[in-house]
Amino acid sequence: MDTVIYAGPKNILFQKNQKPTLTKGWAIIKTSYAGICGSDLSIFAGVHPRAEAPLVMGHEFSGTIEEGHPTLKKGTRVTVNPLLRCGECHPCRNGYSHVCENLKLVGIDCDGGMGEYVKVPIHSIVPLKDNISMKLGALIEPVAVAVHAIRQGNYISGDSVVIFGAGTIGLCVALTLRSYGAKKLIIVEPNKLRIEKAKELGFQTIDPLSDSITEKILEETGNIGVDYVFDCAGHPSVVEAITDVVKVRGNIIVVAMYKQPPILDMRQGMFKELIIKFVRVYTDKDFQIAIDLVGDHKEYEEIITHVLQPEEAEKGFELLTRQTDAVKVMYEFNRRQL
Repeated sequence: MDTVIYAGPKNILFQKNQKPTLTKGWAIIKTSYAGICGSDLSIFAGVHPRAEAPLVMGHEFSGTIEEGHPTLKKGTRVTVNPLLRCGECHPCRNGYSHVCENLKLVGIDCDGGMGEYVKVPIHSIVPLKDNISMKLGALIEPVAVAVHAIRQGNYISGDSVVIFGAGTIGLCVALTLRSYGAKKLIIVEPNKLRIEKAKELGFQTIDPLSDSITEKILEETGNIGVDYVFDCAGHPSVVEAITDVVKVRGNIIVVAMYKQPPILDMRQGMFKELIIKFVRVYTDKDFQIAIDLVGDHKEYEEIITHVLQPEEAEKGFELLTRQTDAVKVMYEFNRRQL
């Protein structure tokens, strides 16, 4: 079968591999689309702490049941919640398995969806609604990240928001917030091509390379600041700004993963009595809410900027590691079934 393989740092290959073998408790899915995530870029860079080459990456994907599912027939359209939980640690035993102490993911800790077939635990398979395309099915996972961040942040409809980062997660957060009733929403992004994508989707933007973030946001909010800040960028420059642009007793939700520990102005956090919340992945309920949202709001598909064939394995990662207009890049598999 065709696969996209992580063969080592900065080394992505198109490679023929054996179809996975069915084992008890798992099922085989025939992949339709698989997206490249920020975690995949960490793997590509050789800095992910768990991923080991050779690896079929991909934890954002859609497909159809091929074999091994006890209730879903062959050909059923599905996506996958890729979290692999131990079920034994304190968080797992107390209803917080999404922050399992031994959390692993399909596509990071075992072969994932960047291949014509993928083996996944039966309990992780989620049927898709008929009104969701297979491309959108492969976007459910990042939308679930957005849903989780917003729900954990206790966002209130109508409150003002600044989002740092117009990548996949930032735009998913923006679209989800808009569906939840956010009216005053600003996206901060230095990549001019991504700024254009955010504008196409109807969002107000700030380019930090040409404008003062703090001045612009205070001007927009009557010198008060916004109710919520969502950090979807994970860049040290963002940390310098987030406590300035949020109002007194405002909310900061950290969604992005930082490569290195940043320096946060804790004094300003105290003076303003800020609420700072960190979030990780999603719960099963967040995943189901994401499916409902994507079915009702087709504009999520506009985040998908490039669909490549697996033979273009290297190009996918080049698009996302250079200054391009790429937001969500996907590989298309099993073209004859679509």
